[in-house]
Amino acid sequence: MFKSVNPATGQQIATYPRLGADEIEAKLARAAQAYAAWRLTPLSERVALLERIADQYDANKDRLARMATAEMGKTLASAVAEVEKCAAAFRHYATHGPAMLEPQRFPLGDAGSAEVRFCPQGPVLAIMPWNFPYWQAVRFLAPTILAGNVALLKHASIVQGVAGLMEEMALAAGAPEGLFQNLAIGSDAVADLIADPRVVAVTLTGSEGAGIAVAEAAGRNLKKVVLELGGSDPFIVMPSADLDKAVKAAVQGRIQNSGQSCICAKRMIVHTDIYDAFLDRFTAAMRAVKVGNPLDPEVAMGPLSSFEQRDTVLGQIEEAKRQGATLLFGGERPDLPGAYLTPGILTNVPPDSPLMAEEIFGPIAMLFRATDLDDAITLANAIPFGLGSSVWTTDRQEVEHSARNIEAGMVAVNQMLASSPQAPFGGIKRSGHGRELGPFGLHEFMNLKTVFQVKGADGEGAGVE
Repeated sequence: MFKSVNPATGQQIATYPRLGADEIEAKLARAAQAYAAWRLTPLSERVALLERIADQYDANKDRLARMATAEMGKTLASAVAEVEKCAAAFRHYATHGPAMLEPQRFPLGDAGSAEVRFCPQGPVLAIMPWNFPYWQAVRFLAPTILAGNVALLKHASIVQGVAGLMEEMALAAGAPEGLFQNLAIGSDAVADLIADPRVVAVTLTGSEGAGIAVAEAAGRNLKKVVLELGGSDPFIVMPSADLDKAVKAAVQGRIQNSGQSCICAKRMIVHTDIYDAFLDRFTAAMRAVKVGNPLDPEVAMGPLSSFEQRDTVLGQIEEAKRQGATLLFGGERPDLPGAYLTPGILTNVPPDSPLMAEEIFGPIAMLFRATDLDDAITLANAIPFGLGSSVWTTDRQEVEHSARNIEAGMVAVNQMLASSPQAPFGGIKRSGHGRELGPFGLHEFMNLKTVFQVKGADGEGAGVE
């Protein structure tokens, strides 16, 4: 049985039964049956379904947002924005996706030509986290539907209400039965699902340990896998930067979603010439953050997703202090009933501290001093992760040097890093591999089928399967 608990109050919201073996088998059978028909469904009908699902998200915006706020504690305003982003992603793939699926031709001289066609493959399993409960799943779901595949969602146990609403939205939009199904299962059932021959691929957003387990299971069964495993993103600030904008983005990076975002800045690496000025402004802004009821429009940050998650962050802070780090302020339990934690700043984190190889999933920033840009990049790269990063400078040479040398899947220049349906999203090193979103995310789980044709052969009219 899964329990849904409001982290702002500690009160239980609902319980959800786990699927038994027979129920899982029935859902797999429905997925396979749905794929047999969906793969042959005209592209225009897939596009129309995406538009109708977007309509459902727009029409039910408040209801969907309140469920996310209740189950994992994000502010209502941010939950509404997340739902709106999901609707935009469905519409993006409906509008621009067909062009991404156009066959690509390659001339082979006298030998004729080769044509790459983008073909569906079957049911795709997604294992998704709780931090952006709609968006994380939609960035897999929208391209999956357009591609002609079908979707199986194993969502985080604490957001089963969200998962159920997502399936409801798809069905209300007219999705065929079995096209998108929520699987209320635990992690212990994942390996058997991956091994099932009806499941052709798996995508996971989650912890490094979960990624290793899923990758091992996928490897044993020769299944394609995409992994997004989080990171500890560097935030480099150079003397030419607009300091006020940089500080504002740094604060937002640490309090957005109560600091529970894979791609928001966690390690602030600041040039020594402006370090003190940055610290003064950053400290004042972090101290001013209003923490409280996520339904209050005046509140900037709600609770963490659970008491367990809050205790994990508190444990990381204490371990860092034992290693020699300094907690300047924050990192405390306020006098509130839920899983709240005040924003804080750590300095003097030793390079050999375990925290340098971990991700703080909470509103705690680590601040480092750099002597120059190369020193900053060395600090940025000196961790096992490589998801996102940002650099703040108006010097074009510094921008190019940073973009070329920072070891990350994404680099944002003079802005806070954010995902977008238009652009590929993903990391390197222990932050995972593969890409979501953009045309690359659409193609990840498709068969890039190459059709060779002799010169003069009539290949016209060959469409996307």
